[in-house]
Amino acid sequence: MTGYITKGVGGFYYVKTETGILECRARGIFRKRGITPVAGDNVRLNEEGTALEEILPRKNVFVRPPVANLDVLFIVASTVQPVPSTRILDELTAVAVYKGVQPVLVITKSDLAAADALVQAYAKSTIPVVLLHHDTGEGLEEIRGWIKGRLCAFCGNSGVGKSTLLNALAPDLDRQTGGISQKLGRGRHTTREVEIFEICGGRIADTPGFASLETQKLCRIPKEELQHAFPEFEPYFGQCRFTGCSHRTEKGCAVRQAVAEGAITQSRYDSYLAMYEEARQLKEWEH
Repeated sequence: MTGYITKGVGGFYYVKTETGILECRARGIFRKRGITPVAGDNVRLNEEGTALEEILPRKNVFVRPPVANLDVLFIVASTVQPVPSTRILDELTAVAVYKGVQPVLVITKSDLAAADALVQAYAKSTIPVVLLHHDTGEGLEEIRGWIKGRLCAFCGNSGVGKSTLLNALAPDLDRQTGGISQKLGRGRHTTREVEIFEICGGRIADTPGFASLETQKLCRIPKEELQHAFPEFEPYFGQCRFTGCSHRTEKGCAVRQAVAEGAITQSRYDSYLAMYEEARQLKEWEH
């Protein structure tokens, strides 16, 4: 019997199977091997449907928040408070690409302030950008299209409208919408553990740990791999004068030339440089 974990609470795992959701325990072998089952894992159960026998091969896995096999990461940013940081958004998109997840940038409250700057920043990145207008519903259908047939998660600072968006996509979930705390400039946490819901012909992982301020906990990308986390760099690979070009100070760098010509956005390139410098200072064991 196979299925996928919808959530894990207090040592129990809830597995969606063809016959419904079963409550299971994990076999001791997982602990011995240092493997922790997480929401999103595809698993094989024992005949009785009471224990996890095997975790099937993962497409990817995140430790914080604990979730596996993500297909799409919606990165939600607001045009107003909390004001978006392109650096943080770039870190999140880079982590997604590095993990084999499709990033989709969702700009909320675009009716309250111009979203042009964010749209321009990603215009040449190949990363999809969805403008969301809650009053008209514009953008919701595009988001539903990305969800269909995939396992997705939403991330971004609290207060940007993630709960409001989930309510619009699946009103029956009846989620609590957390208001923005003026004191902190960001919203209050309204969810606790990772749980997966089936909506819009796909699945949504409700991931409270996916705050954009936590990018360092999500994943650390080695400096040699960082260029591959910026999709707009790819057309220029192999065109630099030097093999192993880091695209920072080398002469004859095709990526730097593309930035100078406006084919790569300056803000995205600046994020790459800052992230490279941080990765360069990491010790091997810190990755």
